[in-house]
Amino acid sequence: MATDMTIKTADFKSKRPSREEAEDAVRTLLRWIGENPSREGLIDTPSRVVAAYEEFCSGYERDAEAELRKTFDDIEDFDDMVIVKDIDFVSHCEHHMVPILGKAHVAYWPDNSVVGISKLARVVDIFAKRLVSQENMTRNIVNSIDKALKPKGVAVYISANHQCMSIRGVNKADSATDTAMFSGVFKEDMHIQKRFLNSIR
Repeated sequence: MATDMTIKTADFKSKRPSREEAEDAVRTLLRWIGENPSREGLIDTPSRVVAAYEEFCSGYERDAEAELRKTFDDIEDFDDMVIVKDIDFVSHCEHHMVPILGKAHVAYWPDNSVVGISKLARVVDIFAKRLVSQENMTRNIVNSIDKALKPKGVAVYISANHQCMSIRGVNKADSATDTAMFSGVFKEDMHIQKRFLNSIR
């Protein structure tokens, strides 16, 4: 994989702990919070936690650009944006490893080819199912679509609730964080950018 978020982790693949070591780490955490990992309700918790994080972080095993390689060239007389709105996602904050719950809106303006719309949702999931910051997630979605499809432009807008803010720390349950990034015509033409923003609102 050649994305920004995987370059830094690639070197650690060969040093990756075993599943047993990961489960032992969960037992250590349970003991640290004052629990007894051997009590009946917690005996299987380490294996369940590791399995859950395997699912939460499955995006590390997938390549966003590979998802976008299957394209269609039959786009005669279509010269406008393609938008997929309200893509639900669950991610995890790279600072506290607690959930981020949000929606992504993704648009691109095709040049020579289009991609199946489900692929755009898959790209969101690939970057969401990693430990992320919302800013990096937004940027990586734009960059992967730009690189794979070479469209006239890409727009991504994400709105999310970060549970590191809503259930701990400042405890602001109703707070939302919005991020946006534009490339190509979406960045250069304010009328096109406004059309996109109006369409998702």
